[in-house]
Amino acid sequence: MVFVSRRNTLRSILAEACLRYLDRERRFAAYSCGQPGQVGRTVHPAAASALASAAIALAPSPPRSWDDLVRLSSLRADFVISLDPSVEELEPRWPGQPAMAEWAYPDLAATGAEAGVMSHSATLMLYSLRRRLELLVSLPMAGTDKSALHADVRDLAHLR
Repeated sequence: MVFVSRRNTLRSILAEACLRYLDRERRFAAYSCGQPGQVGRTVHPAAASALASAAIALAPSPPRSWDDLVRLSSLRADFVISLDPSVEELEPRWPGQPAMAEWAYPDLAATGAEAGVMSHSATLMLYSLRRRLELLVSLPMAGTDKSALHADVRDLAHLR
């Protein structure tokens, strides 16, 4: 499972960490990435704060570009979920031709909001992502029609 956002410092970081936390059976390999040339150097403080408040550990890898993931010979994602519709057309051809889905979330880091507002907004985003990811983790992956499964993952975008 690959989560994509522009800078890979907030939205995709929250999604990756949350999936790692929820996937107790380790059925998914979770990754996050951003657009080359746009990736931040560090995780956004609001993402770190939201994860800490939910007792969810940050993913072990720093923000990275999708070029870094495409180069991984071991990456064979079943799904790529874009959290930022503005980068979808720029994304590379992913190894193994995974199913694509868009779960659009606002770019909080670009708002320039004050730290307390940003932290609160990131926490709300984390809880929204968590609801979607809890449903994703509960989906039967084995023995299921792939097109129906892909549709289910795309349909999770409509949860509020």
